[in-house]
Amino acid sequence: MTSSPTTDYPDTLLHIDGAWSAGAAGLDAPVLNPATGAEIGRVAHATTADLDLAVEVSHRAFQHWRRVSAFERSRLMRQAAQLMRERADATARLLTQEQGKPLAEARAEALGSADVIDWFAEEARRTYGRIVPARAPGHMQLVTREPVGPVAAFGPWNFPINQVVRKIAPALAAGCTIIVKGPEETPASCAALVKAFADAGIPPGVIQLVYGRPADISAHLVPHPLIRKISFTGSTAVGKQLAALAGLHMKRATMELGGHAPAIVFSDADPARAARALAAQKFRNAGQVCISPTRLLVHEDLADAFVEHFVAAAAAIRVGNGLEAGVQMGPLAHARRVEAMQALVADAVDQGARVRTGGSRIGTSGFFFAPTVLTDVPLSARLMNEEPFGPVAPISTFRDYDALIAEANRLPWGLAAYAYTSSAGTAAAVSADIESGMVSINQAPLGLPEVPFGGIKDSGHGSEGGTEAMEAWLVTKLTSHNTAF
Repeated sequence: MTSSPTTDYPDTLLHIDGAWSAGAAGLDAPVLNPATGAEIGRVAHATTADLDLAVEVSHRAFQHWRRVSAFERSRLMRQAAQLMRERADATARLLTQEQGKPLAEARAEALGSADVIDWFAEEARRTYGRIVPARAPGHMQLVTREPVGPVAAFGPWNFPINQVVRKIAPALAAGCTIIVKGPEETPASCAALVKAFADAGIPPGVIQLVYGRPADISAHLVPHPLIRKISFTGSTAVGKQLAALAGLHMKRATMELGGHAPAIVFSDADPARAARALAAQKFRNAGQVCISPTRLLVHEDLADAFVEHFVAAAAAIRVGNGLEAGVQMGPLAHARRVEAMQALVADAVDQGARVRTGGSRIGTSGFFFAPTVLTDVPLSARLMNEEPFGPVAPISTFRDYDALIAEANRLPWGLAAYAYTSSAGTAAAVSADIESGMVSINQAPLGLPEVPFGGIKDSGHGSEGGTEAMEAWLVTKLTSHNTAF
């Protein structure tokens, strides 16, 4: 495994009131390339003064932006989408350098953001109200939708473009202004997204971008009286804290949190096809995906064949620097994830699990961990109870349907679930019985712009896709008018 040079990574600044700056105090922190562990740039950190300015500007810009016609908001958003497409290659290179995912995945994320923007640009023009028939002549009951107000949004490092665009796009479509707290580990690609909106003509102050110590920024922005909503993507533990703080101040909150997705392979499925599809989904972005299949539950009649195909697919993955041609899986995003994988595998092995492939760090440079498959993992193992968020896949077996459903629903999360079967009846049953915000049957992809994206239970609430995604950014107003007065 060799490393490609990094030569074109910029320092990342704050974006407040239409200007890029180092912030009031000139604070910054290093950005590391996870493929090498070396510093490749710096990211500016905001002070309280910077945050107060961002809120003031966002509030002021909201008074204008909310009155811009939906047609004009849509037009500007479409220009931003076009810029993201034109800049996809350059943006992908930034993303790979700071986050590690292969260039092909990074480019798909950049291009996918344009599709999200286009979708919400159209939703902006379809934010309809309604007239409710009155009980008496001379009365009118009009229901309208209005933007909720300035929003504070918090984006993650695993998909710094994809998850942030799912906050910016519906906010702008609804007529809201937004302050984004970008991920410090992966700041430049998020900044490239914001720059595309700015270059498209979105007025200054409509989108602000800040970085800094997450706890300090959230503690200041969430309770601020001028912030009317928060949107957070991240861990369940942090999400609960922010949701509680938002509730204390009567703020709306959209929460896209963790998961531990069951992936069920029934006895009538094709084990080879299911194994290939699930392996591709599991090891995408080195397993650092909230909807990744993380508990593989296979009918015992297919277990041997499925394990053979799944292990072969995992072992064949080419791991390396995402900038290199042919690399299929890059490094983990930072050293903490490597340590977490080592601890989860060691705990499972200590309790009797078998390592079928992988199981250890690769090399000493960068944060690489081998695609790992474990079998015979007991339910008491941490891996079966904690979201792994990395390239480690435990495979278990089942025979009884009711016991299977009990295991699939045992954990407090409910974000995504997968099933493979050739039976329409089984597909209908598992879709109804699984406690999850999203269920994918005989296919892997989830997260298209036009369909809902969100979970239940400890996986959060609200949607970041489909028509449902607009709801959290709008408030409903009733105007009841006696026209005969």
